[in-house]
Amino acid sequence: MGIDLGTCNTLVCVRGEGIVLNEPSVVAVWKGTNKVLQQPDGSLAVGWAAKEMLGKTPGSISAIRPLKDGVISDFEITEALLKYFINKVQGRRFMGGPRVVIAVPSGITAVEKRAVIDSAERAGARRVYLIEEPMAAAIGAGLPVTEATASMIVDIGGGTTEVAILSLADIAQCESVRTAGDDFDEAIINHMKKAYNLMIGEQTSERIKIEIGSAAPVGEETTMEVRGRDMISGLPRKTVVTSEEIRACLQEPISAICETVTRTLERAEPELAADLVDNGITLAGGGALLRGIDKVIADATGLDVRIADDPLTCVARGTATYLESLEEWKSTMESDRDDN
Repeated sequence: MGIDLGTCNTLVCVRGEGIVLNEPSVVAVWKGTNKVLQQPDGSLAVGWAAKEMLGKTPGSISAIRPLKDGVISDFEITEALLKYFINKVQGRRFMGGPRVVIAVPSGITAVEKRAVIDSAERAGARRVYLIEEPMAAAIGAGLPVTEATASMIVDIGGGTTEVAILSLADIAQCESVRTAGDDFDEAIINHMKKAYNLMIGEQTSERIKIEIGSAAPVGEETTMEVRGRDMISGLPRKTVVTSEEIRACLQEPISAICETVTRTLERAEPELAADLVDNGITLAGGGALLRGIDKVIADATGLDVRIADDPLTCVARGTATYLESLEEWKSTMESDRDDN
């Protein structure tokens, strides 16, 4: 079983079956406890059910995203999240618990890696391997990572952006920056406060980003009606925002990502840099879907930039490929202990 444990979404793939689960990394719990909320139909409020509650819960319930910047911020809630997803996918497929491959950001510490392993083990995994996200994303995007040529991947997720140059089945240069899709949402929330004195929630901000957000001018400019709470009167209110002003407020996090890409290129060996003139850069992750971001990165680097097919699932598909050839890849993985 391969798991892309993301800040925003968790994807699970099973060897031979592909991606079998794609749900938000959100858990609803009773406030002050780590007891997961049970819904009237008996199911647990995890994933889509919990995401619908974000920003709308009463005082007795909290909808929590237990991963922040790609790493575990709430150990027990993450364990509940993993347990729910593993049990949902497992059914009768695995005897004695599955072997699990989990994609983690390249910049996390040994303590954070240990927390991921412990959470997965306690959630029912028999053995846990960790793969660095840029490697999984590059494999999922179909890049020739095992060949003696440079491949460059920019994986813009929810909590982190992973930038890596890969060659001969390993990472030659890599940088992980905690600026990504969540920062786009935060920039929109702050803009609405400053420009309109309007408080909006995470879900509204994400909807604005998806519907009219862009990194560079693309096609006709559009507008969108936005509803929220007036910061002065405290009453509900609506206003209209334009795609130009949303693009302007996104420039700061986009610039941080472009700087990370150029820094990584500056540190590359000359022969690898030469390969990238022909091979270009591949974008993966949900952030790659922001309109015009490929053009902005191309302008900043002077290289060809393409968006991977189905960028949202690249990391999960990469873990699936690892699973298909687990024995060959074992030497490049991190594992906590020997097989039982």
